[in-house]
Amino acid sequence: MKKILIGGRDNPYKNYTAALDALKIPWKIDPVCHDVSSFSGLLLPGGGDMDPSFYHESDSGSKNIDKKLDLEQLSLLAAFVRAKKPVLGICRGHQLINVFFGGTLIQHMDTWKLHRLEKGDAVHEISVVPGSFLQTLYNRTVLPVNSCHHQAVKSTGRGLIPAAYAADGTVEAMVHESLPILSVQWHPERMAFALSRPDTVNGKEIFKYFSLLCANDAAV
Repeated sequence: MKKILIGGRDNPYKNYTAALDALKIPWKIDPVCHDVSSFSGLLLPGGGDMDPSFYHESDSGSKNIDKKLDLEQLSLLAAFVRAKKPVLGICRGHQLINVFFGGTLIQHMDTWKLHRLEKGDAVHEISVVPGSFLQTLYNRTVLPVNSCHHQAVKSTGRGLIPAAYAADGTVEAMVHESLPILSVQWHPERMAFALSRPDTVNGKEIFKYFSLLCANDAAV
């Protein structure tokens, strides 16, 4: 398999790279890609909030905005979409994919305390859409997952199909109707391999599925 591109900068992303290393998947961290054909897929990691101007709103609660990174990651996503190569979005990446396809975000959730703690991840259950990739991976319709965010998908982008919801209605996972793109609001890299935890499902299944997409160039 060719390398997975982790679209980021100024951050070691050690939990993401550890998950890929555990599956013996080569990777590179870079906010820019000059040759998409050199990579099997794109991983859009977690991070700060997007600049709300990208979904035509003024700032009403967004934090840690880095517009340069927004532009870099949106450009990367556009290149991989054009090439129809697999993309995995995690937390911020989930939200960025939604905005790329014309969706909007809740800038500060009324129910944010369900989704994050002052220190460490919150844990809550999500309801899986029957027939979705998550039901296939876990053979369950209710999954306990970790959580660390205060923003969420508001309106879903064009072609994106929700695959799971939290109790408050938050869209917790999505797939694209025709492209090999999937995203999750939680952090599977912090609940997999050496970081596996007894109070959540194992996040390695997400990375294994993404690696299969990358290896086979299959559709989600």
